[in-house]
Amino acid sequence: MPAQHPSKHEHQTLRLLEGGQAFFPALLEALEGSQRWIQLETYIFDVHGAGAQVADALVRAAARGVTVQVLVDGIGTGPLPPDWRRRFAEAGVQWCVYSPLGSGLSFLRPDRWRRLHRKLCVVDQHTVFCGGINVLDDFYDPNHGDLPAPRFDFAVAVTGPMAALAADAMALLWWRVQAGYSARQRHLSEAWETFRAAGYGVRTDATPVAEVSPQPLRPGAKAVLILRDNLRNRSSIERAYRKAIGRARHEVVIANAYFVPGGKLRRALINAARRGVRVILLLQGRYEYFMQYHAARPVYGALLAAGVEIHEYEASFLHAKVAVVDGHWATVGSSNLDPFSLLLAREANVVVEDRAFAEDLRQRLHAAVASQGRRIDPAGYGRRPLRQRLLNWAAYGLMRLALLVTGQRY
Repeated sequence: MPAQHPSKHEHQTLRLLEGGQAFFPALLEALEGSQRWIQLETYIFDVHGAGAQVADALVRAAARGVTVQVLVDGIGTGPLPPDWRRRFAEAGVQWCVYSPLGSGLSFLRPDRWRRLHRKLCVVDQHTVFCGGINVLDDFYDPNHGDLPAPRFDFAVAVTGPMAALAADAMALLWWRVQAGYSARQRHLSEAWETFRAAGYGVRTDATPVAEVSPQPLRPGAKAVLILRDNLRNRSSIERAYRKAIGRARHEVVIANAYFVPGGKLRRALINAARRGVRVILLLQGRYEYFMQYHAARPVYGALLAAGVEIHEYEASFLHAKVAVVDGHWATVGSSNLDPFSLLLAREANVVVEDRAFAEDLRQRLHAAVASQGRRIDPAGYGRRPLRQRLLNWAAYGLMRLALLVTGQRY
């Protein structure tokens, strides 16, 4: 479908969405108001509860003539149930799988570890949703069943020029996946010209649609979309974190689901704490996956010794990937601070420079720390049982071995 972008003079607006209870109503409103084109990328698309509502909205949009393109990850999303496969096909919903596993031992190939982990949806090239929330009901987990409380997670809805840029990036990836990644064999500029010739990336004016009632950014405020890939933008998100932490003077608050930062990011946090910055980490406290849960614990020691506060969230699964620095810089996105996100996966984060937005997110994080976090005592951490230490180091070692297999240094 040819691209029709909002006018370059259109103002950018921004809305913070906490959890699926805020995210899905806003997303459904935008989908129901769509007129031309829906682009959706997600790691997990689960057709239960809220996920079924999203799937229904996509079917209705396609049935009324909207171009609907859904790209899901080949590991995160299993095969569509037959009834949904039939409904999507009959309505014209285009469904595509990023890097399917294939058969046999193909999952051992290093390139199969490069996953689509970003969660993006662009509606009519005017509204973009970005964050950590999959198309997955807040109270359900495919591996753990019903949850006692909703996941702790965030997304943002942005209207304006950012949506146009996201639409281009998503259309290019869709085209590459559909083409079987043949573009990898050509020079990037040649690939882009071929992409444009297919009818994408053509900038024209269009009437804005699909409002989700966000607030306009104030004069001087900025919001930018940062994409991580395995070509030109391999360290873009980590650099944004390190730059903000390096400039911090008062406070750094990070909530992150899978936290195994590399040496540079660890040193940035330690140096910030040593120069008097209050560094608060809200991390996963409930067991979800062996490697992610246990591999995080060995990095606690040096951080605690430097004065970093570590709190573990235990009310439900923490799935957020957000941060606030000095009450004016904030990020919301899909990228964990672990090697799989920072070195291997396609990720998307929105970085915002705005005190009102940052303070809103900061207050929500502080409330979660105070009411649902358990602070890690440095002395207690040092006395943890031998069995737990062995599991921690075994998971950390397996993660390092996996990186070695893929040829990555971390």
